[in-house]
Amino acid sequence: MSFKIDRLNNSFVEQISQILRTEIKDPRINFVTVTAVSITNDLSFAKVYVTVLDDSERNNVLKLLNKASNFIERELSKRVDIRKMPNITFVYDESIEYATNIENIIESIENNE
Repeated sequence: MSFKIDRLNNSFVEQISQILRTEIKDPRINFVTVTAVSITNDLSFAKVYVTVLDDSERNNVLKLLNKASNFIERELSKRVDIRKMPNITFVYDESIEYATNIENIIESIENNE
């Protein structure tokens, strides 16, 4: 990964988090955390990985975020100096659940010994 893409990923995480906190008025989106952004090398697409506090609302929140992606792209283009704004897609970040599952497996193995 190039330094430019890495810097853009970090900037996108920061700015999208701020946009979700300050610009989006829907209360269902208040408890969303942006964990990472992955921008393709040609800057045409960006996956925004998010987690949701209320896991039962995960699908609804993802639909809302993807509907608001055009607005978020416009706001992001005002805040980040980039020639071509990538198309943003929101994806649920399952790495936290995966890590928790691995941790539980390790604990159960340790308790059985």
